[in-house]
Amino acid sequence: MLRVISLRMRGAFWRFWCLAFVSYCGSKPFVNHHCKFKAEMLLGRNVNFNGARILGGGKVLIGDNFHSGFGLTILTANHNFHGDSIPYDKAVIKKDVTVADNVWVGIDVLILPGVKIGEGVIVQAGSVVSGNVPDLAIVGGNPAKVIKWRDKEHYYRLKSDGKFL
Repeated sequence: MLRVISLRMRGAFWRFWCLAFVSYCGSKPFVNHHCKFKAEMLLGRNVNFNGARILGGGKVLIGDNFHSGFGLTILTANHNFHGDSIPYDKAVIKKDVTVADNVWVGIDVLILPGVKIGEGVIVQAGSVVSGNVPDLAIVGGNPAKVIKWRDKEHYYRLKSDGKFL
């Protein structure tokens, strides 16, 4: 169902309304910078956007405790280049994007259609995420690759203690 949701704002300068296909929202997301949402979205609790564009006809599922830097772009559709025209035909291929709980995405990150980002992942600024990312990975680059891993014991201890920002 198409509806307008109000977003909690931090700071006096940003007053925006988000026109989105929001099927579920665990709590109102925080928005600290202008955002444009044009995809069906299911949002968890404590979702924080600092300027994002979420585009395409697919779905975006974002878990709890998500934080992004400004300049995040998530795409949920591709053009069909195997069709009847060059460079592509009029068909659009929709692919859902899933972001698990406790994910932190840096500044100017691009997440491509069909990607699944695991729990506790950190995505380095300027990265292009074109493939799935396993739990607790720290990724960066174009295409984004695993650079290192979060300390598993430390992460799960903080999670069990409810230490969320």
